[in-house]
Amino acid sequence: MPAFVDTAVKDIDARLTELRDEVSRLEAARSALTGGRRRPGRPRGSSTRTTRARTGRRATTRPAGRPARRRGGGNTRAAQALELVSKRPGITIPDLAKAMKIQPNYLYRVLPRLASDGQVKRQGQGCHPAG
Repeated sequence: MPAFVDTAVKDIDARLTELRDEVSRLEAARSALTGGRRRPGRPRGSSTRTTRARTGRRATTRPAGRPARRRGGGNTRAAQALELVSKRPGITIPDLAKAMKIQPNYLYRVLPRLASDGQVKRQGQGCHPAG
């Protein structure tokens, strides 16, 4: 039986080598026909990093049609959370997240900031309006 396994493995390795060679030939032919450009996806060997050396600006990756994010101000999630805390004193972060239809991990960053600003106070698991 071991001789059969060794033979099968050698046959598989030989076939894989043939297929790799054929893939190389097909890629070369495709490259010659398309002028070297590849279709959808990231080109081989490219990294996921973006370089800023040429323009000195940050590369934007936001999809077309999506508005740019506002810097400063905003705080719509914090305002939403503060409004819910004032309507439902003692509400927990998971309950807030469900009401806001967002993941709770975001609120674990927002609520301590509201507490340090004196707008919310934590008592046990619940949040209460500070005023």
